Amino acid sequence: LICLAIATTILAACNGNKHQNGENKRMDAAAQENNSVPRNAPAAITKSPTVNTVMQGMVSQYLQIKNALADDNGKDAASAGNAFVVSMDKMPEAPLTAAQKKIWDGLFDDAKEMAEHIGNNADKLEHQREHFDMLSKDMYDMVKAFGAGQALYQDFCPMYNNKKGAAWLSETKEIKNPYLGKKMPACGTLKEEIK
Repeated sequence: LICLAIATTILAACNGNKHQNGENKRMDAAAQENNSVPRNAPAAITKSPTVNTVMQGMVSQYLQIKNALADDNGKDAASAGNAFVVSMDKMPEAPLTAAQKKIWDGLFDDAKEMAEHIGNNADKLEHQREHFDMLSKDMYDMVKAFGAGQALYQDFCPMYNNKKGAAWLSETKEIKNPYLGKKMPACGTLKEEIK
């Protein structure tokens, strides 16, 4: 009788463990099917921006400045100029080659200063255009060194700055002059396609 009682207890315990193990396996399979993340899983690690993503952001903001100036809109140009400065500060220098780092270091202060002037002078369109001229030279060098992530066109306006002329980068072949704005929107020629 005692042996029968012990055997029944052992059998009940084994069946309980099998039931528990089967339940755990079903729960694990359901979790995998649903791709659910455990409640105590660590939060995702934020990735640092890459050189390409920073450059794409800077190109986008530069083009916003260009388009705003072409529309005689100093306020939008200022907003894009401020965004350009923020993007510049995100450039990760670790992945840059020695040659790229030298170019970046040589252009950084000047380009940042030009963008800051554009950002701080929403009510002074001509002042913004003067600084856009200098920013365009720096941007051309940056795009040549780091790429743009898209095709760009270098345009040239022969009339700007007492006919000394000035260049700029554009996302389209169509001339949209940021130096003369609505006064002479189509003044200029395509000088180079940058891929």
